[in-house]
Parts: sequence; C-alpha cells; structure tokens
Amino acid sequence: MSVTDFKKIRRDLHKIPELGFQEYKTQKYLMDYISGLPSDRYIMKKWKTGLFVKVQGTASSKIIGFRADIDGLPIKEETGLDFNSVHPGKMHACGHDFHMSIALGVLTHFVQNPIMDDLLFIFQPAEEGPGGALPMLESEDMKEWMPDAVFALHIAPEYEVGTVAVKEGLLFANTSELFIKFKGKGGHAAYPHQTKDMIVTASYFVTQLQTIVSRNVDPLDSAVVTIGKMESGTVQNIIAETATLEGTIRTLSPESMKRVKKRLESLVRGMEIGYDCDIEVDYGSMYQQVYNDPEWTSDFISFVRSSDNRNLVICKEAMTGEDFGYMLERIPGFMFWLGVNSPYGLHHSKLNPEEEAIDFAIALLTDYIERL
Repeated sequence: MSVTDFKKIRRDLHKIPELGFQEYKTQKYLMDYISGLPSDRYIMKKWKTGLFVKVQGTASSKIIGFRADIDGLPIKEETGLDFNSVHPGKMHACGHDFHMSIALGVLTHFVQNPIMDDLLFIFQPAEEGPGGALPMLESEDMKEWMPDAVFALHIAPEYEVGTVAVKEGLLFANTSELFIKFKGKGGHAAYPHQTKDMIVTASYFVTQLQTIVSRNVDPLDSAVVTIGKMESGTVQNIIAETATLEGTIRTLSPESMKRVKKRLESLVRGMEIGYDCDIEVDYGSMYQQVYNDPEWTSDFISFVRSSDNRNLVICKEAMTGEDFGYMLERIPGFMFWLGVNSPYGLHHSKLNPEEEAIDFAIALLTDYIERL
C-alpha cells in the first residue's frame, strides 16, 4: 500500500474524532481496513471500543507489541482543513489520527512481509480519559497475548519531521485528574451575611493551591497543580451556593504525588472550617509515569543513530501524562517523541502536524522491528 493511502487514512480518521470509550466509528474504520488484508496472517479481537490484532510470525519465539491510542478530545477544531472534524466540539488535537495511521502502515507491512516473531498491535481507546491502558492490560485477551516488549510513539509538534526524541528512564510524569466540589448556602446578593458564598471560597482555594508547589515540594523535584475549569453561580444577583473546580496534578515522582495530595487535603479541611462549607475531592483517573526501560531504549537509540536521514535528540522528561505508563510498568519497552513540525502544540484547536512524518515513522518502525 502506498504512503499516499496512509495519508488518506489519517485524513479519514481525523474527520471522526470520538471521546474515550465512544470510538465506535473509529473502531469500525480500523476493522474494515484490517479486514481487507490477508486473513490467514492475523487474528483480530475487539476489546470494548478498541482492538487487538496479532500478526502471526513464521516461527515465533516472542511477541513484540506496538500500541496506538485512538480517541480524540473535546475541542472545537479551528484548523480550516478540508478534512476538518465532522463531529462538532471534538478533534484529534493530540495526534492519535497519526498514531493509528502509522500503526496500520506497520501492521500492513508485516502482514505482507512476515517475520519470525509475532506482533501485537494494540489499538487502545480512552487515553485522554478515563484511561484505557490499565483495563486493557488486565483483559483476558492481553493476558493471552502478553508481549515480551512493547513500544509506542507520540507526535511532538516542536521537533522537525525526521527527528526522534527519546531518553532512558523517566519520560512522562505521574498525573492525576482533580475534581473539587464546594457546597455552601446561596441567597440574595443584598444579604451576603445570610449566605456561604462558594465563589469566594473556591477563588480563595485556587490561590491556596499555588502554595503547594512553591512551599511543599522539594525545589529539586518538579510538580504542577493546574486548575483549568471553574464553574459557579447562575445570575449576577444571587450568591452562589455551589462551585466546582477541575484540574490536574503532575509530578516527576510517585512520592511527590502523594505529598501534593496530602497537602491539598489539609487545605480542604482548613477551608471547610474557615468558610463553614463542605468540600468533596475526587482524583478521577490517575496515570502512571512513563518510564522507558534503559536496555530497550539504549538499543533503540543506537539503531536511530546508525540510520541515515534520521535525527536523534536525547530529550528531557516532560510533565505530559500518558497511560501507556501502565504497560511499561509491567512490560519492558519505551515510548518516543516523533517530530511533526507544527507551530501549534498538543491539545490546540489549530494543531496541524506535517503528514510526511507518517511515511517516516512507518519506515523507522518497520526497519527497527525487522532488525529485532
């Protein structure tokens, strides 16, 4: 199959972004494409809205896994592309359309050009939330086909096409969602003394959160506490009875994550007493850090360095969150950044990666797997 076809596949998938565990059109598209390949070379199994596809080797002694995430984000697309999202308020703003297209390209190559070992392609739903990697990892199908090693990539807008960025050890942070609900007492704006104003309480709490990183985390460690959404009130002359905050916690060590949460809960107890209200905290989905196996990563680094027309960057760790970390916790392997050269970053409504990266990544991964 030609490179142009995989570019078209990316554009088809870009049009139909779906949120976590709602990827029904995406799953069907993937299944329809894979079903057109020689059926005696693979076994395909549905898992919720995702897929497992095992490409059978000629004399297998191990299973090599490759994971591609498939969900989109609740973002209104503003790229102006002629293959713009047809789902209002949803967009592939994190490159998962690229990840899927690349995986299909590699899968196609090895169906048509079998190697000795089995390959397991994992099309994983719900990476953006609530988290599909851990339940997929614990599924019976995954246990039956547990890889001996597993790899994944993530597009990187800040790097040029042709660049691979990776490092041994910690690559992505520990992350946790954060949902906080405040309950006080509403009332008329003219009688504030008869109320418990949750706009004031929630606003003050946001400022208090900022002291956690600056005063409770080791300056030589790293942590981020971000509130990205705040909702409260109905009209201008009613004091708000409730308020909600939504955000995220990111740390470079599990110990710091525990420390941040412990301090946050202390602030909650103080706010409840000081503002005579009730506060509920829900951490939602937690993602394990992405920790690249040193041996496998070192081997991959050597491979890229020995390749022509492939630029290697030894990058720093990032505060990005990725539930692929759960797979790397149990299976040796690595994740790497793939340069796609976009002026707009991940999760931006105008993200438009350069499609030449699809051809580059397919060739990179097929060469690497064949070498293994």
